[in-house]
Amino acid sequence: QVRLVESGGGWVQTGGSLRLSCAASGYTFGTDLMAWFRQTPGKEREGVAAIDTDGEISYADFVKGRFTISHDKAKNTLDLQMNNLKPEDGGMYYCAAESTGIGPSGEYEFNYWGRGTQVTVSS
Repeated sequence: QVRLVESGGGWVQTGGSLRLSCAASGYTFGTDLMAWFRQTPGKEREGVAAIDTDGEISYADFVKGRFTISHDKAKNTLDLQMNNLKPEDGGMYYCAAESTGIGPSGEYEFNYWGRGTQVTVSS
């Protein structure tokens, strides 16, 4: 059974930082695409950052220069360092692993998802 569990969410003031971590059990990160997403109630899930099997990293425009995604092989975690947070960064953050390819939505779909960790940024 594969399980992904996010942690590190919380409340911060604008300009603050948080470090999210996604721990995997029954699965080894790095064997396929891995990514972070976020979602606000009433809005569609949106990709935040991803790392492919070659180590190539991609970021959504709204987090470039502020967020850093990383894969800690020793700990088997997928991490997201978030700096200079803005109120609009708030939402539920999810990690995902093992892409099944591009789905009908035009985005990569994944076999495994975590339950999410809440991030709240006050103005």
